[in-house]
Amino acid sequence: MKAFQVNAVQNYALADVQTPAVKEKEVLIRTAFAGICGSDMHIIHGQNPFVQFPRITGHEYSGTVAAVGDAVEGIQVGDRVCVDPVVSCGHCYPCRIGRPNVCSKLQVIGVHRDGGFGEYSCVPAGNVIRLPETVTLEQAALVEPYSIASNVLNRMAPLPGDTLLVYGAGVIGLTIVQVARALGIERIIVSDIIDERLEAAKALGASETINSAEQDLEARISELTAAEGVPLIADAACIPALLPQMLRIASPAGRIGLLGFTATPSDLVQLEVIKKELTLVGSRLNNGRFAEVLDMIADGRLDPCALISHRVELNGMCEAISLIEDHPSLTRKVLVEMKG
Repeated sequence: MKAFQVNAVQNYALADVQTPAVKEKEVLIRTAFAGICGSDMHIIHGQNPFVQFPRITGHEYSGTVAAVGDAVEGIQVGDRVCVDPVVSCGHCYPCRIGRPNVCSKLQVIGVHRDGGFGEYSCVPAGNVIRLPETVTLEQAALVEPYSIASNVLNRMAPLPGDTLLVYGAGVIGLTIVQVARALGIERIIVSDIIDERLEAAKALGASETINSAEQDLEARISELTAAEGVPLIADAACIPALLPQMLRIASPAGRIGLLGFTATPSDLVQLEVIKKELTLVGSRLNNGRFAEVLDMIADGRLDPCALISHRVELNGMCEAISLIEDHPSLTRKVLVEMKG
C-alpha cells in the first residue's frame, strides 16, 4: 500500500509499505480522509519525544472497515468509521478512575503506532467509532480535533452565562470557538495577533475579537467585562509567558484550561491563584469525547468542514507539509483524501 512515512527528523516521503495484517482484536480500516495536525508537524520537526521512526503518522481520520479480527464484535466489514487515537491499558490509576487519556502506558495512534496517512491501518477495535448515518466520512475525519476542544471545555466546567476567552485563533482555538458555540456559550472572545485568523474566528462564532499586537488585551477585557474578568480562559496559543496575564484577566472563581505541550516553565504568581481561588486544568487529547462531537455534527450544531482551508490527495502530502510550514496564516485544516 502507499503511505506517507516519517523516517527521521525532517525526513519524510511517500512510500510503498506492506498492508498491515489484522490481529484478533483489531480492525483493518481503508482510509477515506485524514487531517494534517500541528502535532504531525511536531513529529517531522523532531519536537515529539514519544515517536519512534519510521512512523506512518496521522491521527485524525475516517474510513470504511475492510476486515475485522476473529475476536471483534459489533463491527462489520463496510461500516463507516472514525478512529479515536487514544490507546490505554485499562488497569493503571488514571484508567481505573475514568481518565484513560492520561494512562500511564498511553499510546497514540499516529505517534506510538502507525496511523492514518496510509491506504490502510490496523487499530484496536475499541478505538473504532461507527458513524451516524447523517455524518459524512469527510466530516468524521475531523472529529478528533473537535474532541480536543470538547475535552478542554469539559475540564473547565462552563456554567450558564459564562464568558469564554480563547487565546489563539489557530486550528485548536477555532475548534474551541465552534464547540463552545455548539454548547450554547454565547459570549466568546478570541485574541490573536493575525487579523486573518481573527476574521476566521468571527466567521465561526466568536462574538468579539482582539488583536493583542494592536490593543491592550487586559484593558480591553476589563472594558468588555466591566472590570469583573473572564470566568473561562482557554489557552490555545500555548505560550508559557502568557500565563501571568491569564491569571490577572481571570475573574474570581475563574477556570483556565491549558493545552500547551512544552517543557518551557511559566511564571505562576501564587497570590493571583489563591486570592481568586482560580482553577487551572490541563487537558490532553480526549477522554471519550467522540460521541459528543459526532452528536453535534449529526444534529447540525457543528460543521467541521468549515475549518478546511485546503484539500489534497495522498500524493500531494509533501507539498502540503511545505504549504503549512511556509504559509501558516493561510492554512487552517488541510484535509488529505485517499483516492483509488
